[in-house]
Amino acid sequence: MVFPRTTVAPETFPAWRALRAPCRGVVFLDLDLRPFDAELSDRPQPRDPSEACVFLGCRLGPMMADIAAVTQALVMPRIPGAGVDAFRSDLYTVDELYEGFSPGGPAGYRATRDWRVYTSYMRVDAEGHPATPPQRVPVGVEVTLARRLHDGSISDALHAFLASFQPPAGPGVVAFMGGHDTPRDAPEFRAVAEAARALAARGLLVATGGGPGLMEAANLGAWASAYPDPVLDDALAGLAAAPTFRDPGWADAAWSVRGRHPRAEGAGVSLGVPTWFYGHEPPNMFASHIAKYFENSLREEGLLAIATHGVIFAPGRAGTVQEVFQDACQNFYAVYGVRSPMVLLGSRYWTDAGGDGYPAAPLLAKLASDGGFAERVHVTDDPDEAVEIIAAFSPA
Repeated sequence: MVFPRTTVAPETFPAWRALRAPCRGVVFLDLDLRPFDAELSDRPQPRDPSEACVFLGCRLGPMMADIAAVTQALVMPRIPGAGVDAFRSDLYTVDELYEGFSPGGPAGYRATRDWRVYTSYMRVDAEGHPATPPQRVPVGVEVTLARRLHDGSISDALHAFLASFQPPAGPGVVAFMGGHDTPRDAPEFRAVAEAARALAARGLLVATGGGPGLMEAANLGAWASAYPDPVLDDALAGLAAAPTFRDPGWADAAWSVRGRHPRAEGAGVSLGVPTWFYGHEPPNMFASHIAKYFENSLREEGLLAIATHGVIFAPGRAGTVQEVFQDACQNFYAVYGVRSPMVLLGSRYWTDAGGDGYPAAPLLAKLASDGGFAERVHVTDDPDEAVEIIAAFSPA
């Protein structure tokens, strides 16, 4: 028999402590329990190993350490040298990842905590460019283990965050895919921002890959959903001063916009799901919640999997095309129990074999016809139509 477990993290520890519940089958996560050693050891303890507690990234006092040994508890301490908290209980924020950033400073984004984690994971040259082909920095097995545990913790925190958006009780999640290098002053950037703003205003959670380009546009749109129309215009004008993430001042421009229009608590919520595998692309500053992974495969599959209300595919190249057919595969086999809308924004881009785009639409239509989800595939030039298609969908 598996004893039912309760997870207790820093934010829930005070409430759990007030219950004076037994120390049986509890998963203690990222806690310093030394000040509560006598109190916890005085509570009812496990009667057999099936009730043993789990201590992840915790510090134990001497009495609880002895009890943990006797009851065969699982104790996994913090792992030094990993650069991240393997057992964190919540998602990242912009302030965490951009710790060390100084607007106008000579180092820019490369002064941040996020950059330091990236360069401890992936090799870069003297100018900060990623090695070609990509190469991981050699590390010990303990650091590799810490990163795997970190990604698992992020997934747990992500699912907890998504709980209030899950249908049928929640409004749902819509993902935006598109080019990471689309300039901020491009028409597509505004179109995506406006569509994301409209969907966020209807209560849906906007989710992106968390990076620059059209990912930033969607997170920006959700950020601006709490403000009147002129705020989005002001933000777009301010960001246009540094159009791509390769331009000096890219982060400064976003920092300035956030300073003029700070996000109110509970408003302008959106999700970014970036990866340190592509860490040379900085995370954008407009996602309120950031699920950052080391392993890109977890991020790619997971981001499409949580999009219960569908995906809008704006113009993009290899990565976006891959995501089109990865989402098509999920719909083809109904992998996650629902077949949700796929909206290709930009008809010429997705259909014209002789143009600058990629004619993915004809092959997608064939797959959808064979797989029984043809009614879920849409190609349009109208962002408003894309919004209505997503908003009208009701997942089973």
